[in-house]
Amino acid sequence: MKRLFLLVVLMVVGVQAHASPLTIEITKGGEGALPIAVVPFAWRGDAGNLPKHEVGSIISADLGRSGRFKPLPENEMLSRPSRGDEVDFRDWRAVNVEYLVIGEATPNGPGGYMVKFYLYDVVRGEQLTGYSIPTTARDLRATAHHIADIIYETLTGEPGAFATRVAYVTSTRGANGKDRVELRVADSDGYGPQPIVASNEPIMSPSWSPDGRKIAYVSFENTQPSIWIQEVFTGKREKLTSYKGINGAPAFSPDGRYLAMTLSKDGNPEIYVMDIARRSLRRVTRHGAIDTEPSWSPDGQSIVFTSDRGGKPQIYRVPVNGGQASRVTYEGNYNARASYAPDGKSLTMVTQANGSYQIALLDLESRDFRVMSTGRLDETPSFAPNGAMIIYATRVGGKGVLAAVSTDGRVQQRLRLQEGDVREPAWSPYQQTERNR
Repeated sequence: MKRLFLLVVLMVVGVQAHASPLTIEITKGGEGALPIAVVPFAWRGDAGNLPKHEVGSIISADLGRSGRFKPLPENEMLSRPSRGDEVDFRDWRAVNVEYLVIGEATPNGPGGYMVKFYLYDVVRGEQLTGYSIPTTARDLRATAHHIADIIYETLTGEPGAFATRVAYVTSTRGANGKDRVELRVADSDGYGPQPIVASNEPIMSPSWSPDGRKIAYVSFENTQPSIWIQEVFTGKREKLTSYKGINGAPAFSPDGRYLAMTLSKDGNPEIYVMDIARRSLRRVTRHGAIDTEPSWSPDGQSIVFTSDRGGKPQIYRVPVNGGQASRVTYEGNYNARASYAPDGKSLTMVTQANGSYQIALLDLESRDFRVMSTGRLDETPSFAPNGAMIIYATRVGGKGVLAAVSTDGRVQQRLRLQEGDVREPAWSPYQQTERNR
């Protein structure tokens, strides 16, 4: 899309302590979802010192959003057990529940909690898993997401992605008539959005480092287009490129050592790879067409990118260490902004269908090509790190919102800001702590 070449002016200003959260609406539920009950977790402490967040409700919401589970409404529960000796499986068989989650939170030192949970197979009447997890008031929601990940993986055999985050760009019209633009990071359920950088001009192309600790993005400061890398937690940032012409579409390599990007410093937009530590550049493509929007394969051996070298924008693939680019997509007259699924078996992209720009999924082995979204201007798709969902930007009622669709097409979600527009989503990878907790 041509707006990828828009030059922007970024002015870093003080960020607000609070930001409007994303609210999530399920627009299409999953057929055949597993019936599960998540009982509100008991609090074993002072009634006047209740934790700010109720763990069970967060777990239930996570599992419900995945589309793989159908949580039982709390008002239909016949009992409220929190420990194993309180469970009567007949209560749950009577309401056709197949799996049961119970648990409790207890005080654990100043500002700390111990959260225990148990997952049961109701049909067999046996415990499947359960853990005691120490946490803090600040990390209580993260602990609930982690528990939801454990339950999801236990029952589906696939990793969950509830304890990950989403970066996105928001735009809100101020009282002075000017737009305030922010790059934000929020939990995967939209909770706790934190502005990372703010501007009076557009912010573009956020891209996560593989450890989830940094974000690369495009800015235009001192009249020069630039690519920056910024640490998410500290705000420390550094400028990588500021060449004449286009500096755009940064993308981290899977090992975090390199950054692919689009530069036109030699006259034509081409794909380059930078060694981040050495600041050395290597040109990957050489063609008279526009080559842009690079994305790495999971093994780091190749890059897919958008090029109009065939007359229309299509997806091409080129070996990172040199070689000829080969065309990947032949479906339709327009395919752009591709990225790999975490397992490398498929690509998501923007395709043009019946005059609309929509999100598509291409199976690289079978060549099955499916349109996954239904909007008229859908863009910037990004896989969840477990490959189960794709998040993207769209417009509803003239307003920019985020949406997500499961890769099997069964579940669709819409994520709205209370005010303003939202666009340019990027789903974070797993952090090492998320894998090992």
